[in-house]
Amino acid sequence: MTSEDRAPGRPRSREADAAILETALELLIESGATATSIEQVARRAGVTRATVYRRFPDKTRLLIAALEAAYGDPPPIPEIADVEQLVKSWATVVADPRQRRLLRRVYGAIEDLPELAKAYQDLFGKDRDQARRDVFARARDSGHLPAGVDLEVLLDLLTGAIWQHLATRPDTCTPAETEDFLRDVLRQVGYRPRPEEGTAP
Repeated sequence: MTSEDRAPGRPRSREADAAILETALELLIESGATATSIEQVARRAGVTRATVYRRFPDKTRLLIAALEAAYGDPPPIPEIADVEQLVKSWATVVADPRQRRLLRRVYGAIEDLPELAKAYQDLFGKDRDQARRDVFARARDSGHLPAGVDLEVLLDLLTGAIWQHLATRPDTCTPAETEDFLRDVLRQVGYRPRPEEGTAP
């Protein structure tokens, strides 16, 4: 640990790490990836630019680390019991105002900072998408979804609906309202919570 990290009034090394990452996340949410800078992070976190640069060689790596720290260590493949649990868990995230702003910022970085969007996809997208496909496959096999449903198209449809919700619905939407929205989308492709009378399970 350097004397700079121990200087009076400055957080110690572990505290500096946490302050830098939390500040970077706050600025990403407030201003977006393009407008966030190492200088802003250092100033708000109460450290010098050198302290930040010793930990992160550039802004992209700092923002990626901030995303990873914010979400902890998610399981590689989440356990999703059925479509109803999928809808509820997705709605909980999408209805959270802070999460909504963060997701919009990450999506908005695709052009100017594609590494950030890719990092988010690598952290949460690939394995979660496979878990969602597995849920849809079980729902199809049990009669909750039509036998001919295309799982890839369905996943794209629902993911697109999420982005549509983020872009057009107010951030005051409740989890229950968001669940209703997602179920309405699923019903358009034939989803029904219980198989109709006479339909084989």
